[in-house]
Amino acid sequence: MAADTRRSAYLDALHLLSRRALTVAECRDRLLAREHPADTIDAAITHLLETRGLDDKRLAQAHARTSVEIKGRGRLRVIRELQARGVDKEVAAEAVADVFGEKDERSLVARALQKKLRTRSRPADAAEQARLYQYLMRQGFTPAVAIEALRKLRKTSDDEVE
Repeated sequence: MAADTRRSAYLDALHLLSRRALTVAECRDRLLAREHPADTIDAAITHLLETRGLDDKRLAQAHARTSVEIKGRGRLRVIRELQARGVDKEVAAEAVADVFGEKDERSLVARALQKKLRTRSRPADAAEQARLYQYLMRQGFTPAVAIEALRKLRKTSDDEVE
């Protein structure tokens, strides 16, 4: 019977992983929610780690790449998201460093501002500028990069008016 319950936890884990990549912590939580015994969960996770069915480092790399290239998020938000998913802080930082090593954060901020402003070239007033700053903070960009981008946007807009 013990082999059946261990296999059951392993099969449930495979079923979960067939739908979506999960971290070790997420997989463990979902198997616990399905009321598998802790020892069978440990055995299933150990086997999945050995066979690389679970790999937090690979998941962190993929998540960081998608967050940056498709969603246009900043370094800080990507790290927060990975840690919320149960990825170790060092693994998350390494994945983000690898992805951001190839990217220019200033171009990401410019793209985020362009997306937010759509057809306008600059914020209408100081309140909208403050909202844009908050938006950039929520997207995970550092305050220095956000302020620099907003100053540059205001400067280029003032140059167009003259």
